[in-house]
Amino acid sequence: QVQLVESGGGLEQTGGSLKLSCAASDSPFSSYTMGWFRQAPGKEREFVAAIDWNGGNTNYASAVKGRFTISRSNAKNTVSLQMNSLQPEDTAVYYCAASRWNTPLFIDPGSYDYWGQGTQVTVSS
Repeated sequence: QVQLVESGGGLEQTGGSLKLSCAASDSPFSSYTMGWFRQAPGKEREFVAAIDWNGGNTNYASAVKGRFTISRSNAKNTVSLQMNSLQPEDTAVYYCAASRWNTPLFIDPGSYDYWGQGTQVTVSS
């Protein structure tokens, strides 16, 4: 059982930046593909970004490509999401997730086995 704890959410203005972090309890952390998802009020949970076990491959939703960057540290059991050029439509609860599939290409939340509790990101216009 992997426990995931997100941090770093908050309130930011349009065009600003935030960095989310997720700490994982399980070892070996490196055996999991890690992903970030988000869910806005009244909407379904959607894929944001994912990174494979060694960080060699990443995948991004088209809405965030070029603005967000996912990275991981297997030494620290953490995965991060650097979010730049934030827009009001980025407002959502952001979730960290772990998948036993060794590919970042699966964007269905059902492909992920473990989830954090979420952290709120609010972007004001």
